[in-house]
Amino acid sequence: MNFLKVVEKIVAKLKHDPSYKIKIELSNRELLAIIIIRGMQIFRGFFKRIRLKKASGMLFFGRRVILEHAYMIETGPGLIVEDFVHINALSEKGIQLGANVTIAKYSSLVCSGVIANKGIGIKIGNSSAVGAQSFIGGQGGVEIGNDVIMGPGVRIFSENHNYSHPEIPIRKQGESRKGVKIGDNCWIGAGSTILDGVNIGHGCVIAAGSVVNKDIEANSIAAGIPAKVLKSRVEK
Repeated sequence: MNFLKVVEKIVAKLKHDPSYKIKIELSNRELLAIIIIRGMQIFRGFFKRIRLKKASGMLFFGRRVILEHAYMIETGPGLIVEDFVHINALSEKGIQLGANVTIAKYSSLVCSGVIANKGIGIKIGNSSAVGAQSFIGGQGGVEIGNDVIMGPGVRIFSENHNYSHPEIPIRKQGESRKGVKIGDNCWIGAGSTILDGVNIGHGCVIAAGSVVNKDIEANSIAAGIPAKVLKSRVEK
């Protein structure tokens, strides 16, 4: 058995996915470099997990990851948090991460904008990934299903500022919160923005750069500013 197959079997076991395959040819040098990087991430994860509310399985943490209120974070096995990620879990429900969740480099997950008004929290399902340089604001509650993939630079907001009284500073008028829900098996394209109150059904594709300000029916392909449904992925 060659080195590639050995690595493939190890990763499949860690991910609890017997069907996992490495679909490209990698040299032994490339594989060794990957193993060293992952090994360092496991080492960091060993110390990070002590601070978490609940953690199972092996955890992978990159460099300079900031965890605020880590005692409110729960995660399943196989969590990958890449370099320079910032997570603030202060909220009513904290942050709940399923198995094999990935949070890519320079992303931020923030549950409370201000101490005076604690947020609801963030929940991300199994095998879902947050793209690099993305932002998820869980003030009004964000729920992301299983097998959701995101491109880089996605923005999710679950809170709006009130502004109806022109004589009062906007920052003193409080916030409205409805929350955001994204169903299973969705693809959120790079640079998309999802606003408070939006429910995206399972199986949806949101084109890159879209601004979603209303609900999207399941298995829809949507694009634009504001996003509109172009067609369905299911024949009717």
